[in-house]
Amino acid sequence: MADWASKNLNMHTQGIFRRRVSIANMLSWNRGSIKKPMLITSDRAVKKEACEMFKLVQAYMGDRQARLDRRHVALLIVTKCWSMQGLRDELYVQLVRQTTDNLSLRSLAAGWELMAISLAFFSPSPKFRRYLEGYIQRHLEPGHDKKSESEPDVMQHIMEQQDMKNKKNSKSRKKRKQNNEEEEDEGLPISTYAKYCYRKLQKVAVTGGKKGLRKPTLEEIDHGRNAIVTPSLFGSALEEIMERQHELFPSRKLPWVQVQLSQCVLALGGAQTEGIFRVPGDIDEVNALKLQVDQWKIPENMSDPNVPASLLKLWYRELEEPVIPQSFYRQCITNYEDPEAAISVVQSLPELSRLVLCYFIHFLQVFAQPVNVSKTKMDVNNLAMVMAPNCLRCQSDDPRVIFENTRKEMSFLRMLIVHLDTSFIKGIV
Repeated sequence: MADWASKNLNMHTQGIFRRRVSIANMLSWNRGSIKKPMLITSDRAVKKEACEMFKLVQAYMGDRQARLDRRHVALLIVTKCWSMQGLRDELYVQLVRQTTDNLSLRSLAAGWELMAISLAFFSPSPKFRRYLEGYIQRHLEPGHDKKSESEPDVMQHIMEQQDMKNKKNSKSRKKRKQNNEEEEDEGLPISTYAKYCYRKLQKVAVTGGKKGLRKPTLEEIDHGRNAIVTPSLFGSALEEIMERQHELFPSRKLPWVQVQLSQCVLALGGAQTEGIFRVPGDIDEVNALKLQVDQWKIPENMSDPNVPASLLKLWYRELEEPVIPQSFYRQCITNYEDPEAAISVVQSLPELSRLVLCYFIHFLQVFAQPVNVSKTKMDVNNLAMVMAPNCLRCQSDDPRVIFENTRKEMSFLRMLIVHLDTSFIKGIV
């Protein structure tokens, strides 16, 4: 981080002699405001907004008074950065600064929480991402937790500073009670925030964050904040999804989200809709539906089958481990022309993956029926082309390997749609 900072930080000065602030101090918590951006930029709009955004970051963390509540402060910050790409790295650098050598546990937790919320909407630039990743990695171990027994001196210092502040205040008793109550709201262990941020950073670097023209909403801010504690149904592992689901639907053997979205596509006439799975649903409607599904709700006012179809593809694509686990990938692209061998691969999958995949194939087999193909114009080859990337993931960075494997992935999925017997799945939910 220091090496990157020496080349990219907009070095600040202080005092009447305008002495340059050291990199260490530039990347340490600051109670005051900043007069210029943290990062070097020639964009006038970014220069103006960066300083105002730093005040908002301080407001969210509780280090500065604000008229808005924290939810609206977060919305304002995220909307600024979502709309102005040049502010994104600036925000992440500001958060790195304000969560470094921060002695207020409440403020520290809030800073990490804001980073987690932001990563749900946009990624840092590729140039800065690896440095942010390194910063987050250094906080993955519980040794960095605010409740760590290795930090008694920090706790003592916080209490001493708070007492001094209270003594100077004429309303010391009332102020002491208020501040003590605030300090008790310390949030989660820092390692919990860091682990969540690390996973979100990996995902947002690939997906690019929030899509569409509709600006971020308070509901999305709340969703991003709640997902830190309650993992989303999107981007999690199948086992985690089923574990969460067990509390609500203990008898279900398949993911609720998979079954509900699949049935929703069919109920809205998706099997007779031209270009289904090829034509994307309205991205803002897909985002809105995603929020609902993450709360275990399916709205009743939908009319376009392309919306749940797009979200279903997204759910498969964002699974932490694909429906066909990576350890079976080589077998799949090796047996892409042999129906028996392809079916054998399916039979050898872990039970949960096998059930989810068979439901997926059974669902596609409905669309592959000639009576439906005549309406959708999506034959088995088209279905395999648009759906293979959602259940098989090539790990190579070589464009030639990716291109060659894409053809094999499509052929493998086509084999399953045509030859796999999925009749047993009809009675399973």
